[in-house]
Amino acid sequence: MKDKKKPLILITNDDGIKAGGLVALVEIAKKIGEVVVVVPNESYSAMSHAITVKHPLYVKEIKHKKSVTLYKVTGTPVDCIKLAINKLLDRKPDVVVSGINHGSNSSVSIHYSGTMGAAREGAINGIPAIGFSLLSHSYDADFSHTKPYVKKILKYVLANGLPEGTYLNVNIPKESDLKGLKVCRQAKGKWVEELIEREDPRKRKYYWLTGYFKNFEPDATDTDEYALGNGYVSLVPCTIDTTDYQHYDILKNIENELQV
Repeated sequence: MKDKKKPLILITNDDGIKAGGLVALVEIAKKIGEVVVVVPNESYSAMSHAITVKHPLYVKEIKHKKSVTLYKVTGTPVDCIKLAINKLLDRKPDVVVSGINHGSNSSVSIHYSGTMGAAREGAINGIPAIGFSLLSHSYDADFSHTKPYVKKILKYVLANGLPEGTYLNVNIPKESDLKGLKVCRQAKGKWVEELIEREDPRKRKYYWLTGYFKNFEPDATDTDEYALGNGYVSLVPCTIDTTDYQHYDILKNIENELQV
């Protein structure tokens, strides 16, 4: 890395090297700091925090310019972060930024998301991290209206940092006439799976996973789903510590009863 006076911004995604959201994110970030992009060579959507352990990873440098270096990797988004931190960079990044994802990662989708898995990996390594997503799966999605929010949030995190173990999940409606930003909590809900059963020419059954999202609290006004449904950008602070502290206290009180 060349200019150590500028913040070092590590970027990845789960949509692959040709994704429009990646192009938009790099365009913003290179005006703020030195950018290193380490991305999967193909789409790894819905890979969550998956890592590659059964075969080797291959890395190829695609571009090296004054402010942007680009690598593609035969692995997952989390593989990309691990490789960058441990092998490709000569110093610790000031921030990890993942996205801009094509499609929402609100509510429980965070658990399935490769975009957010990469942000979480950044937080695990003690690096402030942000995942950005646009509520459009279109290949030709318009990211222009996301840029002011991405820039503002990125600059805030670089200036102020985040608490240890905290990372941000930012989702942006696809409509350009946004009302603003709301800091939210994660909505309670789930994906209701619909497995479509079909038969191949050899009479073997196979299944396509599809379904729809069910919001369990549609009237709650402090959730990410409410914000997005009403034209606001949602920002949810997340943590790598998944301990349920309320139930921890309950179980701690009956610890002796659980002995064998």
